[in-house]
Amino acid sequence: MRFVIVTGMSGAGKITSLKIFEDNGYYCVDNLPIPLIENFADLLFSQTSEKNKVAIGVDIRSGEQLDKMADILNDMKRKDQNYEILFLDCNNSTLIKRFKETRRSHPMGDGDSFENEINAERKQLEFLRKQADYIIDTSNLLVRELRSEIEKIFVMNRDFKNLFITIMSFGFKYGVPADCDLVFDVRFLPNPFYVPELKHKTGEDREVQQFVLNSPVSKEFLHKLTDMIEFLIPNYIDEGKNQLIIGIGCTGGHHRSVTVANELFQQLNDSQANYGIRIAHRDITR
Repeated sequence: MRFVIVTGMSGAGKITSLKIFEDNGYYCVDNLPIPLIENFADLLFSQTSEKNKVAIGVDIRSGEQLDKMADILNDMKRKDQNYEILFLDCNNSTLIKRFKETRRSHPMGDGDSFENEINAERKQLEFLRKQADYIIDTSNLLVRELRSEIEKIFVMNRDFKNLFITIMSFGFKYGVPADCDLVFDVRFLPNPFYVPELKHKTGEDREVQQFVLNSPVSKEFLHKLTDMIEFLIPNYIDEGKNQLIIGIGCTGGHHRSVTVANELFQQLNDSQANYGIRIAHRDITR
């Protein structure tokens, strides 16, 4: 029996995640009243039917009953009913943006600001986050990337250490991305902008890549950058970090930053790695 409790911040993707579980053969129940969860678990663990993969959604909509969840989890442990907790997190600014885009109110909405409602929810769910086996931060994830992470854990049964890496190219002229953990300035590398036949191409084009990477300085920088990031990743995992955003910036975000970001992504993108990874080019179309 695989019993997964899917929880997390409102707007972080819990309903989408339950659909992904369902697509992969899980029997899914959302927002089951808290007092019924223990009875539901007793029924499932005592039978041998085809329902041996179950995911239930638990969130702030349970209101005051949510406080009883800690006792239920303790009782399940006492009965040797093994469960896993998937916690979906997201930063406040992205959550606010999602609520505004969908024109939906926060489940704790009482006329207060989104920021205060989200902070109050985060505080009430903290006990579940601390007990979570897996934490996925969806702040920068597309649905297909979320699907990939969930399937990696709950379908392919791969080890998961809660770290998702985003490598983001950008242009300094448009500002440094506010949520970057690490920022690297590559404006010292050879600039294709001043080569007429390369000016209107990007780091996605082979000619630009060759121009930037053929420099000895570029090769040495990429080697040292990759070596440092590979050193940092296991240390971030041990520290409990669940999201790492690496910003690679040049002047306009078209040539050098895109090239270096793509190369770093290729170096770190290992299907057997115990972290997820994605590439994003913020300013490539500007």
